[in-house]
Amino acid sequence: MKTTLSSLFALIFSSSALSTDFPAYKIFTGEGKESDFSKVVKGTEDKNYVFFGEYHDNPISHWLQFELTREMYAVHSNHLSLGAEMFEADNQYIFDEYLKDQISEKNFQNEVRLWPNYNTDYKPLVEFAKKFKIPFIATNIPRRYANVVFKGGTEPLNALSELAKSFMVPLNEFVFDSTVTCYKDLLESMEHGGLFMAMAQAIKDATMSYFLLKNSKKNSVFLHFNGTYHSDHYQGIVHYLLKSVSRDQIMTISTVVQADISSLEEGNENLADFIICVPETMTSTH
Repeated sequence: MKTTLSSLFALIFSSSALSTDFPAYKIFTGEGKESDFSKVVKGTEDKNYVFFGEYHDNPISHWLQFELTREMYAVHSNHLSLGAEMFEADNQYIFDEYLKDQISEKNFQNEVRLWPNYNTDYKPLVEFAKKFKIPFIATNIPRRYANVVFKGGTEPLNALSELAKSFMVPLNEFVFDSTVTCYKDLLESMEHGGLFMAMAQAIKDATMSYFLLKNSKKNSVFLHFNGTYHSDHYQGIVHYLLKSVSRDQIMTISTVVQADISSLEEGNENLADFIICVPETMTSTH
């Protein structure tokens, strides 16, 4: 039988495609050793605070957040609480009303300041919490107050009402440490806003830590969702949490993207206890 050149190329291409595997992610320890999802789950079992650092538009981050929530609920049941950077503290009562089925989903979505990718990326977590009656804490400072800090530091916050101040870390407890690397980098990078930008990030972190602690109970386990910036290198939220909690109570997860995920690049080591490595060609959710 005569084989044409085009059919030969088609055969080679299809054979190559069938024999090539394209893993969606790999998991490594902070030291760069290969790990897997079951070890991540196992690692959470004796922790009180687990931080899942995400890329906000990365579908692998969001999928594994949901799977980790399911696994942790199976282990911890009614001791589990969820929290997230993506929801702001002044919306907590609306959040609670929805979780208790006191208001409609339409009203919830209309009245809470939801991120544009809520329906694809965070709604599954919220609905899981609603179904199993898991507390879900809106931990972040309202963005309007973070913007006040970005424009003029923390001093203008003192003029706010006591109600407004209840949605952030108590100002007399907030200490900005410019030597913490994640803030120092912002201070040294004028295009990112310098001092006030660093302070705005820090008050977000301090507020998220404050609401985690405020809503913690005996034997409670918190799974918190946030951008990688807020927990990488045990800084950000964790920096403030460590003032009240020992390090052995905390576990961190980070997300990175690489051209080749067969091994963890040196620059991505030690970001967290576990690092999810995703191909840079992975599609985004928004």
